[in-house]
Amino acid sequence: MSDLTPNLPTTPTSSGKRKPRVSLAIATAFGLGYLPKAPGTFGSLGGVALTLLYWSRYSPHNSVDLYIHDVYLVILPQRFTMLFALLIAGVGVFVASRTANYLGTKDPQIVVIDEVSGQLIAYFGIGAAIANWKYLLLGFILFRVFDIWKPFPARQAESLPGGLGIMADDWIAGIYAALGLWIARALWL
Repeated sequence: MSDLTPNLPTTPTSSGKRKPRVSLAIATAFGLGYLPKAPGTFGSLGGVALTLLYWSRYSPHNSVDLYIHDVYLVILPQRFTMLFALLIAGVGVFVASRTANYLGTKDPQIVVIDEVSGQLIAYFGIGAAIANWKYLLLGFILFRVFDIWKPFPARQAESLPGGLGIMADDWIAGIYAALGLWIARALWL
């Protein structure tokens, strides 16, 4: 028996858009955005998992050793955390824009790279030296509260164009959460 279904073209046609598979994978935090209930919360948990992975790997005195095109770089853990968060933020703007354009929506619910990025920012200043489950939990709660509440200027940041608008409100929520963690650390933890 032969297959009677026609072969569909894999390249874009004049009536359709090519599916940005890599952008969709990254924008959805490798599928977390497709979860039917609370995808933003799961995106934030993705940021918590990345932070936990990093904290478990690097003690306060270990450096991050990188080889880039035969150049040996030594980066202090706190700076590496910031560079990593900036990389996620930059890539997030690009993939969020591509995904929003493809789906024809200003801020698609499946895009959760913004929550991952904001959650990483929430842990700035809380390094592996003092890291514990209390900081992870408090940072997660604070970030989700500020992400949902959207205090000034987070709500206004949503009106920025494309991926920048998708990402910026979560960066602001992450900054508020980081400030909350710093205050908690100064007061009792």
